[in-house]
Amino acid sequence: MFKIQTLNKIASCGLDRLPRDAYESASSISDPDAILVRSQDMHTMELPGSVKAVARAGAGTNNIPIPELTEKGVVVFNTPGANANAVKELVLMALLLSSRPAIKANAWANGLAGKGDEIPDLAEKGKSQFVGPELKGKTLGVIGLGAIGAMVANLAIQFGMDVVGYDPFLSVKAALSLDHNVKIAETLDTVYAKADYITIHVPQTNDTKGMINASSIKNMKDGVRIINIARGGLVNNADIIAAIDSGKVAALVTDFAAEELLNHEGVICLPHLGASTPEAEDNCAVMACNQLRDFLENGNIVNSVNFPRLVADNPIPKGGTRICIAHKNVPDVISKFTTILGDAKLNISGMINQTRGDLAYNITDIDAKIPEETLRALAGIDAVIKVRPIFG
Repeated sequence: MFKIQTLNKIASCGLDRLPRDAYESASSISDPDAILVRSQDMHTMELPGSVKAVARAGAGTNNIPIPELTEKGVVVFNTPGANANAVKELVLMALLLSSRPAIKANAWANGLAGKGDEIPDLAEKGKSQFVGPELKGKTLGVIGLGAIGAMVANLAIQFGMDVVGYDPFLSVKAALSLDHNVKIAETLDTVYAKADYITIHVPQTNDTKGMINASSIKNMKDGVRIINIARGGLVNNADIIAAIDSGKVAALVTDFAAEELLNHEGVICLPHLGASTPEAEDNCAVMACNQLRDFLENGNIVNSVNFPRLVADNPIPKGGTRICIAHKNVPDVISKFTTILGDAKLNISGMINQTRGDLAYNITDIDAKIPEETLRALAGIDAVIKVRPIFG
């Protein structure tokens, strides 16, 4: 029986992917095999040694202490693309709101309450203060062309916009999904120079934190409109407020409210609505639970943010053992595995290994149940982080 701790409410359609005869899930559970989380901050949590994996029902993992978990061999999963459509639609709304001051217009119109038959004439006279440009014919700069960025770029083309995108890590899959009219820029400065609107779709890292700042804003068009539905830390709030005050930036729409941004002219703050649709929550929950189940039952890793992708297509040998080993990517480790198994007279029926930077992950199938002393010998190799047997 696998025990799963849920740190947030996880959609039932996701938990239904975990068979009740083999899984127990609850918010309060001792010695869990894995954790399912959405937004709860895990940085101050003390996780028991029983935890083998953490699955985030969403794309961002800033709430998870990834370096610490990696050192313990805990695999961290996320669900890229599961909420992409929800975020894409919010970006579209943000683009429109950055152009057409509908929120202010609505507040002004509500202020006409009580004026009765005068309202139509007053509305006609007052509407001129809420003029804003159309999207058609304008240039949208898309920074980051992953699942969400590519969808936004394609949608903007349908709206009649010119689109220039930038992504130094553009995948083949993402490239193939892009409308042929999307132009790919070689540098960020090219995007800044051409774009009337800029939308950001990159993770927050040491390299991207504060990327929208006084220096980058200088390279942008006067009157640029900026959309940030990705991560709050990507934008330097003090710098963008100064740019709005000077007229350099016409508008900021952000999904990350902060004290200095609230009630500021030219800023629209949303309360982190990116994935706040029932469809997105369901998609993320299903994807997270499927990935977690495949890892716990088969040792497979798909969509991990810290360990390499590795999928064994063959089933675990009946009566045998699948040995899953997280280890450091250093020379001579695999030969040590095979030596230990050979000395124990255990036949290897299959082995696959994959690396990701300084880390590696190995799946080895043997035709018998592995003895405890052999597991201890494997775990005792200096480069080995974690060893987990799965019995067929």
